[in-house]
Amino acid sequence: MKSPRLQLYTKVLIGLLVGAVFGILANRWGFSDFVHSYVKPFGSAFIKLISMVVVPLVFASLLVGTASLNDIRKLGRIGIKTLAYYVCTTAIAISLGLLLANTIKPGVGLSEQARSRLLQSVSDETGTQIETPQEQPTVMDILLNVIPKNPIRAFVEGNMLQIIFFALLTGICLTLIPSPRSQPVIGFFQGISDVMVQMVHIIMKIAPYGVFALISAVVANFGSDILFVLLKYSIVVVAGLALHAVLVYSAAIKTFSKLSIRDFFKGIRPAQLIAFSSGSSSATLPVTMECTERTLGVPSGIVSFALPLGATINMDGTALYQGVSAVFIAQVYGIDLSLAQQLTIVVTATLASVGTSGTPGAGIITLAIVLKSIGVPLEGIGIIMGVERILDMCRSVVNITGDASCAVVVASTESKV
Repeated sequence: MKSPRLQLYTKVLIGLLVGAVFGILANRWGFSDFVHSYVKPFGSAFIKLISMVVVPLVFASLLVGTASLNDIRKLGRIGIKTLAYYVCTTAIAISLGLLLANTIKPGVGLSEQARSRLLQSVSDETGTQIETPQEQPTVMDILLNVIPKNPIRAFVEGNMLQIIFFALLTGICLTLIPSPRSQPVIGFFQGISDVMVQMVHIIMKIAPYGVFALISAVVANFGSDILFVLLKYSIVVVAGLALHAVLVYSAAIKTFSKLSIRDFFKGIRPAQLIAFSSGSSSATLPVTMECTERTLGVPSGIVSFALPLGATINMDGTALYQGVSAVFIAQVYGIDLSLAQQLTIVVTATLASVGTSGTPGAGIITLAIVLKSIGVPLEGIGIIMGVERILDMCRSVVNITGDASCAVVVASTESKV
């Protein structure tokens, strides 16, 4: 008899496949508008339900996780390991993307007709879908922006970095006051966390239908003309994401933990499906936390610290995509990037990923920052808009997989897995 978790995974996978087929038929037979108007709202409702629990779950679980460590030195040790892992894997992801883009050269070899068509297609679309970025934020700007002037405003706006900072500081302070006074507060937020987790269980019962609606809408509205022109670029991005997920995360799991690579990827699979369907690592966070704690056996204290932080600052998939995209757009425009410019991509994309929200399409804004830093026309972003949604879904899978691998590695170095 299949376990409830396996049954849910099977249903979600069926929803994914059936939705893709339905979307193809809608695109071919001309009822894409019907799908967009009457099917997609079910997927949007599913994402809203998942997103609804993110802020209270992150704050409550991170506060409880921090307070339950009972030792500030232990918290600092775990924090340093988590941040070091995220920074290293992000830098590796960008470097891998640059290596593939420079080796395969997806933007080289276009006919003049294809090049003109691509550049012509960006004129109106780009202006409506992205905003010109402000001046590139400095490290100090990013650090100062972490501190909320008004915590309530941070909750209302869903500013995850500020929420995480406030939760961590509150958890630390709870460890510094006598237990009789801190335990009622910790118990209250533990109850909030438990309620949010139970809510996730209920929401996940409609996951197969939500996934069906999301995928069918994406496929039904996906233009096929520009896809062939951008196929080489898409293959490079997807291949890079696959290599990073399989090689880098597998090597980390193999080196630092006793968990088998097969068990890791099998345990995180339900979260990967939700990430692929939604294109959002933040919306997938509750599912990622559940898979990491219940299936992979990572203690809740580490899960509650590493995963919310990772969903905010760890964007390996997005970073790799930015590396490939920057080189690809430069190649389309006939711009040769120097070694210094490519090193600038590594530094800028790493810093930009810290402030990137885990929502669909957020990578486009940070890509604009990267392009501006190396002098490549921002209008080039419009070239890749045709496949942006699919690639966004793929890189979200890598983002949440990286978060889970970090939690496993940190727990293993703490002798908890």
